[in-house]
Amino acid sequence: MATESRSHWNRVYTTKTADTVSWYQVQPKISLELIAAANLAADAPIIDVGGGASLLVDHLLAKGRRELSVLDVSAAALNRVRERLGADAAKARWIEADVREFAPSQRYDLWHDRAVFHFLTDAADRAAYMAALRRSLNPRGHVVAATFALDGPARCSGLSVAQYDAASLHGEFGENFELLESRRETHITPAGAEQRFTWVHLRLR
Repeated sequence: MATESRSHWNRVYTTKTADTVSWYQVQPKISLELIAAANLAADAPIIDVGGGASLLVDHLLAKGRRELSVLDVSAAALNRVRERLGADAAKARWIEADVREFAPSQRYDLWHDRAVFHFLTDAADRAAYMAALRRSLNPRGHVVAATFALDGPARCSGLSVAQYDAASLHGEFGENFELLESRRETHITPAGAEQRFTWVHLRLR
């Protein structure tokens, strides 16, 4: 399945420009606000899981973040971001990996995932994701995660997704995580469609 996932997302990022995919954001407002709410030091390690060609890393570098990692299953996506950043790409770590198989070389104070988790419609895949998260997160570490809401799309990029409200998304992470904040977002795609998201900001107890 990891090979299929890699092929799928490489195909997406080689056939579409970054500003035409439905999840594109010029300003990742809620991501930045919830990361800021964690009140971490500038050198606290942060990982963006499923970063794709997102502009989040650009904004975090501009804010002076010094310990950034971007993980994605698609080499094409990571290459696109590195090309966009130019010399600044050397200020972040780039990890080509399927999150379900991720073996971190360091621990992180914050795990950001805007839209990977909702693609994991199989319970075994969600369990593998959570195992990778536990391997990766420092004690008292933060999670900022988003999925499609209950009234959001049922499919994305040709794939089925799972939908969550704040309670059910928090429940997936389990009682070891404290819910600090939840939000709903109506994202407007480049094509002008509305997509509703659920956000949670969690902290490992």
